[in-house]
Amino acid sequence: MPAERRYKKPTEVRLLRAAVHYLERYASTEANLRKVLDRKIYQACQALDLDPGDFAEMLDTIVEKCVRTGMVNDLGFAEMKFASLRRKGQSKKKIEAHLRAKGVPPQILETVLAEDTSDELDAAARYAKRRRFGPFADPAKRADRRTKDLAAMCRAGFDYETARRVIDGDGGELTNET
Repeated sequence: MPAERRYKKPTEVRLLRAAVHYLERYASTEANLRKVLDRKIYQACQALDLDPGDFAEMLDTIVEKCVRTGMVNDLGFAEMKFASLRRKGQSKKKIEAHLRAKGVPPQILETVLAEDTSDELDAAARYAKRRRFGPFADPAKRADRRTKDLAAMCRAGFDYETARRVIDGDGGELTNET
């Protein structure tokens, strides 16, 4: 049985150390870092019967310090995550929802989406290839799975016409580099 966790009172040094440790492992947005540190403060305050509101100013200071030193860069995070998810074949809608959930500010999100030059059809083909849909599926089962594959593509955020073109295509014309 694991030992019971002992919490210490949050201090600026401890929170900065926790922030740096988190940012060494994960890229993050300002809002996401705030959420992570806020959860850490809340857990410690629950265990020690303290008021989490007393640490709000300290939390703001730590997050501002991380932004000022460049450890947190919302635009860089959004551009990197967008490119990564696009290479995996994610739809623009799904990527936008993911970035919103991570706390990317709306103006940065608009900028990243406006700079996108990738093709939605290419992303859909990558997604279909990764999931073995349509032309990338077993030929014997392809016709039986058509409706399910179309539904899965639409749930992934691709519009019906794009999903239909990929599922009914022959694969060779869809992906020239994948």
